[in-house]
Amino acid sequence: MRNVVIGFLGTQLDMGKRREWRPSVQLCQHPGFPVDRLELIHDGRHYHLACTVAAAIGSIAPETEVRLVNIDMKDPWDFQEVYGKLYDFAASYGFDEDRERYHVHLTTGTHVAQICWFLLTESRHVPARLVQTGPPREGGDPQGTLDVIDLDLARYNALQRRFEAARRDHSALLLGGVETRSEKLQALVERLDLVAGSTDAPILLVGEAGTGKSALATRLHELKLVRRRVKGRLVQVNCATLGDSALPALLGQRRAGPGNDRPGFLREADGGILFLDQIDALPPEAQAALLQVLETGRYCPVGTEAEVSARLHLIASAGLDPGALLRSGRLRPDLHARLAQWQFRLPSLRERREDIEAHLLHLVAETERLLDRHTGFNADALARYLRFARDPATPWPGTLRDLQASALRMAVLAERGRVTLAMVGAEIATLTGQWAAMAADPDADLLAEVLPAAVVLDEFDRVQLAAVIRACHESGSMSAAGRRLFAVSREEKASANDADRLRKYLARFGLDWAAVASPRDDGAARRPLTTGTSPPSRPRASATTRPARR
Repeated sequence: MRNVVIGFLGTQLDMGKRREWRPSVQLCQHPGFPVDRLELIHDGRHYHLACTVAAAIGSIAPETEVRLVNIDMKDPWDFQEVYGKLYDFAASYGFDEDRERYHVHLTTGTHVAQICWFLLTESRHVPARLVQTGPPREGGDPQGTLDVIDLDLARYNALQRRFEAARRDHSALLLGGVETRSEKLQALVERLDLVAGSTDAPILLVGEAGTGKSALATRLHELKLVRRRVKGRLVQVNCATLGDSALPALLGQRRAGPGNDRPGFLREADGGILFLDQIDALPPEAQAALLQVLETGRYCPVGTEAEVSARLHLIASAGLDPGALLRSGRLRPDLHARLAQWQFRLPSLRERREDIEAHLLHLVAETERLLDRHTGFNADALARYLRFARDPATPWPGTLRDLQASALRMAVLAERGRVTLAMVGAEIATLTGQWAAMAADPDADLLAEVLPAAVVLDEFDRVQLAAVIRACHESGSMSAAGRRLFAVSREEKASANDADRLRKYLARFGLDWAAVASPRDDGAARRPLTTGTSPPSRPRASATTRPARR
């Protein structure tokens, strides 16, 4: 494959006045680097010098073909002109990489030309490697030095290892120092690292409460500081707490009298990051103002028409899928379109149970500073807790918040610094009790108030009976309740007796009007309603039974 070198004529160095070494000439003398063709770029003013250099090359390296390429430049130090001329040269050159290997000679030409060569080769507009030559060193080869620089960084193992190490460090920073085995989360973090390090566009974090959106926003700020994307601080705002004052809180407010101005969150986050948690809680007018800031970088504080600039990065979060927020009208479509460019959904703890052990041990270790003691698990206790935590039936409704609270409880109660099997059993009971209270069934609670004993019903009967009892609570008499419940079917009957129909329906469950007319207030304890087979003492209510029609 033929070696082709492209380079500028050195209007000073190639004259050879300061020293005998002339870079364009000696370039063609290196035995380990044969030059089959040299494209020597010059302007019209130095044509004769170019011819002299070509003749000198022909005398010492007759096998090298020298082509004189005339490119006139008014100002060789003007970046726009030099880059434009070299770009046009590259576009019309007709590179043939199957037959020729190309190099760009950096030693000659202005510093601006060297920068332009670098940009064009790095972007592959010129498919070449860089060549740097130097004068002879004492005791070295008379033709001087020659170094070939390949901008394909993947070829440099040491650099590649450094890049990989930096990427791992950034991923560890975003993960809070907790290793993950979740491929989904690892892919999210790697992509988020690329986005945060290369663009200032808004980032939208979506996920259930407790998935770590606020903590991730803090780590993104740290990463942007490390990557020198921002210099200012992180301003965190929970939009759900702003209420009617959202607009002045966001934009700031000019008030009469000195010292009464309200700066606003946009001003406080200038040069840094503004994190808007639960952005869908912002009222529509505040969302519109925020959109204007994102699109123009300017806004007017409340109470003035004087515009001010905003230089900040925005991170927003939402607990629900943005599509649901759009359909419900809680998020403006135009603002969503601006935020949706970089949207990241954080998986819940239920979706990455393989990470529970790492998070648990990390959280327990963090309590060392708080409690001033080290806490660890007995082997059987840790195994028992992980079996419970990883069980698909364990809901973790609060995701990481639940796990954090659980780890802190066990660490505090482990007086001797060891979490035992008995402590884990008590903690599991605490968690399941809390989750059961959160998942209370209002229908079951209502039925437990009126039924004289635990009754086992099919799910269909549970829902229907609860609806009937609610209607009875809200009606003044059995007839009124019957008219409400049977308003449609009454039209089909020749003789309507709604109260009798309701009485017969309630009797199937051992109930009468006195039992369901109002909620029980006697404080009698009731066992929770369950599903399954009815007790022998009472006929089982059929799943298909409807109130009898007459």
